[in-house]
Amino acid sequence: MIVERNKKIQLIALDMDGTLLNSDHEISEGNQKAIQAAKELGVHIILSTGRSLLTSKEYKEALKLDSYHITVNGSEIWNPAGDIMERATLTHEDIEHLYGLMNTHSTNYWAVTEHKVWRNEFPEQSSDHSWLKFGFHFENEEVRDALLEELNKRGGYEISNSHPLNLEVNKIGINKANAIKKVCEKLGITMDEVMACGDSLNDLAMIKEAGYGIAMGNAQDIVKEAADWVTSSNNEDGVAKAIEQFVLSK
Repeated sequence: MIVERNKKIQLIALDMDGTLLNSDHEISEGNQKAIQAAKELGVHIILSTGRSLLTSKEYKEALKLDSYHITVNGSEIWNPAGDIMERATLTHEDIEHLYGLMNTHSTNYWAVTEHKVWRNEFPEQSSDHSWLKFGFHFENEEVRDALLEELNKRGGYEISNSHPLNLEVNKIGINKANAIKKVCEKLGITMDEVMACGDSLNDLAMIKEAGYGIAMGNAQDIVKEAADWVTSSNNEDGVAKAIEQFVLSK
């Protein structure tokens, strides 16, 4: 159980897939109502997602969020006006190496550039693009573990996942927690005043470092173990229940 804290929550950081969104990729009415109630109390609500701006913006707009926006696991931070504040990219050498691993291990992949999400296709000139993240999809744990071992041998990457059978690779030092810290600096608040909700390894750092780290009921076990509190699943208004517990009931 979470310990009683003196700090009031000033910011709520929400992962999207497996957290804010249900299995139909929708924001439930319960989650919408809780988020709006927290906003009315002056709490900043930000999406902190592995998705790109292209695939997350509609949800931000649907919730009428007017604060910062963290995308691609922290590779991009957008200010309240919708302008890019920071962007961190992988090198072209990194991309060639990761693409080579994908071919060697015969995996599916997706990758995020500044203007596009690539899925099992690759541009003729990778150097023409700014690469934010490279992801691998696996059919089984054995191939995943073998590829992960090669990534770790090379080093220099920030490695996480958004599902037990994928791996997500960002530039070293890029994660949601570090992006949230930069947002906190802009807002004049501390990580002790943050509640972070998530379900996967790409949420682990922010759950560990936030004052209130919340794991979803459907979260991976390692995330639950690191969290201060475990809420209901993403199909049971888990985000709303966490907001009600730690923000609206105070």
